[in-house]
Parts: sequence; C-alpha cells; structure tokens
Amino acid sequence: MTAAAAPGPPRSARDLIAWVAGEFTELPHRDADAATDGPIGWAGYADSRARARKRTGESESVVCGIGEVGGTEAVLIAFEFGFLGGSIGRDTGERGENAFITARDLSLPVVSLIASGGSRMQEGMHALTQLQRIARQMVRLRAAGLPHVAVLAGPVTGGGWATLGAGADVRVSLPGVQVGFAGSRVRPEGVDPYAYSAEGQFDVGQVDRIVEPGELPEVVARWLSLLTAPAPGPVPPPRALRAVPPPDSGWEAVQRARAADRPRARAYLEAYFTAREPLASTDPGILCGFGLRDGRGVGYVAQLGTATSPAGFRAATRLVRLADRLSIPVLTLVDTPGAANDEAAERDGVGAAIAETITAVAGCRTPVTTLLVGEGGSGGAVALTSAGHTWVTADSYYAVIAPEKAVSILKRGPGEVRETAEQLRLRPRDLVELGIARGIVPPG
Repeated sequence: MTAAAAPGPPRSARDLIAWVAGEFTELPHRDADAATDGPIGWAGYADSRARARKRTGESESVVCGIGEVGGTEAVLIAFEFGFLGGSIGRDTGERGENAFITARDLSLPVVSLIASGGSRMQEGMHALTQLQRIARQMVRLRAAGLPHVAVLAGPVTGGGWATLGAGADVRVSLPGVQVGFAGSRVRPEGVDPYAYSAEGQFDVGQVDRIVEPGELPEVVARWLSLLTAPAPGPVPPPRALRAVPPPDSGWEAVQRARAADRPRARAYLEAYFTAREPLASTDPGILCGFGLRDGRGVGYVAQLGTATSPAGFRAATRLVRLADRLSIPVLTLVDTPGAANDEAAERDGVGAAIAETITAVAGCRTPVTTLLVGEGGSGGAVALTSAGHTWVTADSYYAVIAPEKAVSILKRGPGEVRETAEQLRLRPRDLVELGIARGIVPPG
C-alpha cells in the first residue's frame, strides 16, 4: 500500500493551540541557560538553540497552557516542530511534567498536540530519561481519573510517539502524518512507508481516527465532552427496534435471532446515541467507543453478529478499562455466535483475550448495562455480559453453546437439534425465569 500524500509543513505550536482552543493562558516556565552547550557539552548546541529561538520565537520545543476546547477547559501541550524538530530535551520534559501536574491539581483533562521527532540527541541520555519523567506524570493523571487526548499533527516519531502519542487514552491524527517509532532516517532500507503513516497505524489499531483538518476542533471538543461529563449511574437498556411476540420454542428463538432482517447492534447505537466517537478495533465485527446520551458520556461495545476475534476482545477490554478509570458507565450490545475458534484465533491467544474482557467487565466499578440483541453464543457472549444487569430483546437467544454444537458434543443425531434447543432453555422468557436476564425490553 502507498501512504497518503504528505501534509503541508507542520503547524507552529501556537497555531495548533489557536486551531483547537479559544482563549489560552500559557503556564509559567523556567528558561534554561541559553549560553551553555547542554548537559553533555555538545559542541554548537547553544548556537543551534539560539537559531531555533530566532526562527520560531519560542524558547523551547513545547508550549503549555490552559485553554477552552469547545467549552471544556483543558491543559494543552503543543509541540513546536520548528524548534529542533520538536525534540524532547530536559526543558521539554520539565514543562511537560509541570503541565500534567497542573492538570491534576485543577482536575482538568490534557490535550497533547504533537509534532515531535523524539528525544534530543544533543542532550544524550538526559534527553531519553525525559520519557520516563513524562510517563510518570501520565500514570498519575490516569490514577486521578482524568483523560488524555492526543492529536498527531506530525511528524510523530520516536519518544514523542512512544509516550505522549501512543500512551494517550485517545489518539486522533491528521491525514498523511508520519507516525511510528522509527523516524525516516533510522528505518531499515526498502520498507513500506505506509507502515509509518497515520493511515498505517490506523489499520493496525494504534490510531483511533483519521480526522480531516476542518473537523479537528469539533472532534477534539466532542471527545473532551464525552470523557469529562459521564452519565450518572447505570444507563437504561435501549428499547427494542421492532415489535415481535416472544418465541414459542427454543428453535424458533434461534432462527429469529439468526434472521437476516433482524435489527443489528449498529442500528441500536444509532437510535440510542446522538453522537459517537470510535476507539480503534481491527475486528470489523465489533464497535467500541463513547457516545452522547442525553448530553452525557457513555462507553459502548457492540458485537455485530460475527465470531469475535482476539483483537475484538482486546478492543473491548481497552474500552471497559478506560470507562472504568474515568467513571463512565458502559453499554454492551451482545450479538455473536461465539468467540472465534479457528487456528489463527488460537495462535493470537483467544482464551487469554476472553479472560481479559471477562475480568474487565466483572471488575468494572462503574455500572455496565447489557442488552442481548441477537445471538448470545457461549464464551463470546458471556465475556461482554454484565451479571445482574442484562436485558434481552424478543428476537434473541442466549445459550451455553449453540444447539448444533451441543448435539455434536452429546453425540446426538442431527434430527435432535430442535429438542436440544428446547432443553438448553435459551428463549428470552427462559432467561428471565432463570434469573439470567432482568427482563425483555419493550419496543420503543
């Protein structure tokens, strides 16, 4: 594949800030001694910094302050690529550290506007240790339950990607931006540049969304509103999207859940939320993200009727854990014949991936609401089912295993599938009677 056309020259730090924020107040900072050649005495380093200051008007490669993004106050960390390639040195680390501390002290989210080539070579290992310094403050921001949104304005390589970029809760990028750990001058020869682009990182689930420039301010503002204004308490399950009578038999329940014209989870999401922003998932059969419900943020995971892969479970786990940390309630829409069980899934650790999702949902301190909207197949379904907070639609079923597979395990003949479906007690009304579901949702 070929990378998208390269964007124009990286925008200045203050241009980036003005782009996404309204009023902005710069945080106070200490200016280093401009006359020295730095902590390891790199010859000519002072002159390089002096030229960078003259060229950009900035005293370092980062500008930090407090501003409003779509009405949400946030701490902004904006990189100045014109200052030695936006590289991270001791003063950059100090300013970044102070920005995260300020965010914790004021209980504000952080937005990083990144255009950085990584650690500053002219400061040696002193520069590389700034990544640990920044990472420590990122961890403390997480512990405080505050979100961090990264905008990849580019290029974003080396330590800039491996800390502030890839380590953020949400990662959005402008099109065509160079994104990757290896910068263009240190990659192996002959590699496909697409792998080092925002689009390539999106394909493998490391970037959540590619955002056109005109949409960026709105998208960042929406993310902050989703992550800082959670819905109170557990969210109600969606209403059913069609009115059908309860199935009379177990086999009828299975057939109805497998019907091609049954409403799918995507339709439920569209009806339930007024706006949504996605988190990355490389499994096309699962959608994860946050949505606005009555003006408040709700996390969601929705299965789309296919066997869920290990990557799908990992995406779901990321969503649930992030929502838990930010005290945001979660809605799960269950619809899967089961977890993927082919050779590729086993090699990718499907059992461990299911385990992580089950424990994430079970351990979530914020309420998780589940609606079974179609097939509820075995471990693939139970991984996303909230015990005690599960509802079902009239065109769904939930079973320890699909009737056909149960017949195989029990060494019964194919003609006994219907009888076995009845024995499994998988109908919506069975699930309510058994205490598995709290009720059958009415049509809305």
